[in-house]
Amino acid sequence: MKRLSAIIVFICFLVTSACSLHAQGVVNWKNVRVLVYTKNGKGYVHDNIPSAVSCIQKLGQQHGFKVDTSRDASVMTENNLKQYSLLIFPSTNNDVFDTDEQRLAFRRYIEAGGGFVGLHSVTGTERNWKWFKMMMGGTFSWHAKFQKFKEQVITSSHPSMRGLPKVWEKEDECYFAKELYPGPRVLMAHNITSLNLTDTAQKNLVDKNAGGYADLYPSVWYYDFDGGHTWCTVLGHDKKDYSDPVYVKHIFQGIEYVAGQVKSRDFSKAYADSRDTPVRF
Repeated sequence: MKRLSAIIVFICFLVTSACSLHAQGVVNWKNVRVLVYTKNGKGYVHDNIPSAVSCIQKLGQQHGFKVDTSRDASVMTENNLKQYSLLIFPSTNNDVFDTDEQRLAFRRYIEAGGGFVGLHSVTGTERNWKWFKMMMGGTFSWHAKFQKFKEQVITSSHPSMRGLPKVWEKEDECYFAKELYPGPRVLMAHNITSLNLTDTAQKNLVDKNAGGYADLYPSVWYYDFDGGHTWCTVLGHDKKDYSDPVYVKHIFQGIEYVAGQVKSRDFSKAYADSRDTPVRF
């Protein structure tokens, strides 16, 4: 009897642990303030950024959270960032900070327990900064031509996947990454077998960039990294996405998930004294 009771307790522990793994924190939206940061470095700048900003502002109005926007890197100071529950980088690309002091302020914000949401080309951001690439789980390598293909939900139990199609067919760019780092937890993946690969050059590039992945390649993930909480999607190339109810639901639930994880920002826990201080795992 004692053995049976012990087994029941153990099973309950496993169930509770599994449920808590993806637990959505309760969000008091009136206490949430986000910064939508839109600065891009030299190179390609997505025309979807104004649409993304407008979309997030509308979400703020609908749900009662405050939205600040800026493309000025001078906002990246520790004193300024501490007011934000999370930072949102919509389709940022290349170097988005002007100085290493700004990079350090951003890093210390994450170390203090801050939140980060990245959209679409965010993996192409700060390609020469190792810490940022570690936070992202890698850096942009290549994407296939814009086309219709399928996305596959991998972790349907995660709150940010709630109500989304298990198989989501949409037009977008199939993004790939390099310099991969372990840690991110995959929520959704490109079904690369659904790409139109009749073009031999495209097929060869997909095979090259997919690396060891066969049919599915990560496209949406979350990561509790270096004290902070991140959620990223590489979907959202088309500016029309930001008025599509399914995609808007997708990014809102990512914002909601991160906002629910960020309880406070405690800068006494931030330890970096330079942008390249070794990470304390």
